[in-house]
Formats: sequence, C-alpha cells, structure tokens
Amino acid sequence: MGEFDFERLEVYRRSIDFANLAFKIADSLPKHLQSSLGDQLRRSAISICNNVAEGSGKTSPREKRQFYHYSLDSARERIPIITLIQKRVEPASDTSRDFRDSCEIICKMLTKLILSVKHRPTSH
Repeated sequence: MGEFDFERLEVYRRSIDFANLAFKIADSLPKHLQSSLGDQLRRSAISICNNVAEGSGKTSPREKRQFYHYSLDSARERIPIITLIQKRVEPASDTSRDFRDSCEIICKMLTKLILSVKHRPTSH
C-alpha cells in the first residue's frame, strides 16, 4: 500500500499519536464532561491531523500556510481544554503532563513547517 506525502511528515505522525492520546483522555472523562470537554478535545485532535493532510495537498504556498495555521490553532486550543480537565478531574497526572509536552512539541513543529513554506511572489 502506498503512502500519502503528508504521512511522511513527522508532525503528522506525531499529531496522530497525539490524537490517540486525546481520545484516550476524553474517553476516560466522567459522563458529565463527555459532551463538553470530551467532544471538544476529540474535535481539536482530529483537526490538527486533517489540516496538515489537507494543507500538504495545496499547491499555493499561501493556502498551505493557511491550513498549517489552522492545525497550529487547533493544537493551541487543546491547552485550555486539558487545563480544565486537570482542574476538574485529574490534577497534574502524568498523562496530562505528557499531553502538554506533546502539544508544545507539535506547536513548535507546525511553526517550523509554516515558516518552511516559502512565499512565492505572484506575477502581474
């Protein structure tokens, strides 16, 4: 089976692992937090992977950067969610620390990816 170009990106592979961890955390939340924090955590997790994949297929550098920015925004969106989970459910657990550390790494990788997409001047 072949491989899509985005599947070779380290940030994509890490975001898949990160999403898996997000689902694990969301699935373990108490029922009363499943539809609020759990669903939001799952959606932002999927958004990171999807936007990296979609952005990689764009031919315009501007569009690529736009989708990579969406991924970065979704990654950053997870921090308030995990902070609320820590305050409501599991204060300072190893899982939430790992989650925050992984998020920081992914944000740095996405920033580098955005910066690596060169701006091509348009010809008039």
